[in-house]
Parts: sequence; structure tokens; C-alpha cells
Amino acid sequence: MKCLYVSDLDGTLLRSEECLSEYTCGVINELTKKGMIFSYATARSLVTAKKVTAGLRARIPLIVYNGAFIRDNVTEEILVADYFGQEILHVLDELFRNGIFPIVYAYVDKKEKFSVIQEKCTRGERVFLDSRRGDIRTNIVSAPEELKRGDIFYITCIDEPQKLEPFYVKYRDTFHCVYQRDIYTKEQWLEIMPKAASKANAVMRLKGLLGCDKVIVFGDGKNDIDMFEIADECYAVKNAHEELKEKATAVIESNDDDGVAKWLARHLFL
Repeated sequence: MKCLYVSDLDGTLLRSEECLSEYTCGVINELTKKGMIFSYATARSLVTAKKVTAGLRARIPLIVYNGAFIRDNVTEEILVADYFGQEILHVLDELFRNGIFPIVYAYVDKKEKFSVIQEKCTRGERVFLDSRRGDIRTNIVSAPEELKRGDIFYITCIDEPQKLEPFYVKYRDTFHCVYQRDIYTKEQWLEIMPKAASKANAVMRLKGLLGCDKVIVFGDGKNDIDMFEIADECYAVKNAHEELKEKATAVIESNDDDGVAKWLARHLFL
């Protein structure tokens, strides 16, 4: 059977220092050279994902922004995309009225941008901006109305739980929402995406694009649950969220112990 292997990045394939080990790169590169069909599904953009996976030579489409886009790893062409409709403008207005000014991802004048009002940034949003210094997608704006420009596909709110949780509860059935603490900064995030934009949907689309018969996935976070639910086999790393472990076929070694690469090497006979 033709199998597609898909791994989450942060907390799963990446070590805690946000990097790939030499061992993991070596195993995946060797196995893909022998024919393994491997991709990753991440909440990161293609820009930041490529930075932390620079040692990988896999040349198949990649799932980014938690499934909002599938992009060609070589040409960077967008193969599949999900955008919000006009309804998201009302959500943004409601966020603004409640003192929440998110980071808004959109194509503005045909260029990928993330827009933010710097003067209204929370501590977590300032940390985010500091980590993206020099990123050509950065679009600093001065007014809430400017956050509504372009074809919007992803919204990230970083704020106090008591401010964000009511919006998660309100919109989780209307949109694809991820409500969890960032594994690095421990800040509370609420990410809002179009309903069709999920790792699960993107994996199934990629499975069809590549003509695969079976899917095996690896993950660590609650945003990997939907991907686990559609996979033929699913493996949680030892450091994974307990809720994800309950849905896993098995628990493997942790991200810092190269759990995914060791599983691949063992089962694909490297």
C-alpha cells in the first residue's frame, strides 16, 4: 500500500529548542530517498517552517497554517487554500469591542502579510513580533479597520484566558478554532480559521493529491486531534497532551529523544 506519513512540527518532530536533530534529518532524508512519502502539518507559515526544517530534503507538498494552505515545497505555489468570507469582519468587530486586537493573516495586494496594531499589542503579541524581526510579511498598521483588509485566512489572538475563552466557546462550532497555551512562551492563544481549514482536511486532500492508500500521523498537541481521528495509524510522542495520547495507536519516545525518526527507522527498516 502507498502510505503517506505526516508529522506535526513543534513538540513532535522539532526538539524543544525549535530545531531538528542531525539524527532526525538523516533518517528522514535517507528514507525519502528510498521512496517514503513524508510531509509535515504545522501551525507555522511556510516561511518559519522552512527555517526550522532547513536540513530536510523532502520535496512534496507541505501543510501549513494548521491546514489553511497546502503549498509546494519547491515552487511554494499554493495548491489548496481556505479563506474566510465576509462573516469574519463581524467577528473582528466583536473582538475589537472587547479590547482584543489580534494578529491577522491575509493576502493584501496579492502578498502574504500578517497585520498587527503595534500600540495595542499584548505581551504575548510583542514576543511574537520580536521572534519575527525582519520577516517581510510584517505589516504594522495604525487602526482596527486596517486589520480587515485583504483576503483573510487566519487570526491569532494572544491574550488572557478570561478574555479569549468566551470567544472560543462562541465560535468553535462556526469556525475551526484552536485554544491552547503556546508550548514555548506559555502564553494563551486563540487561533481562528475557516471551518474547512484543518490538519485533518488538509491531510485527506494531500492523500488524494498523492494517490496514497493509507495515512500514518505523529503529533503532540490538541490541534493534532482531528488529524489523529482520520488517520489509519496515529502516534503521540511521550511529551504529548494527555487527551491526544488517549486517541493514539501508541505512544512513542519524546520529541527530544527523536521519537518520530526512531519509529520511522525501526518500521521502515533503515
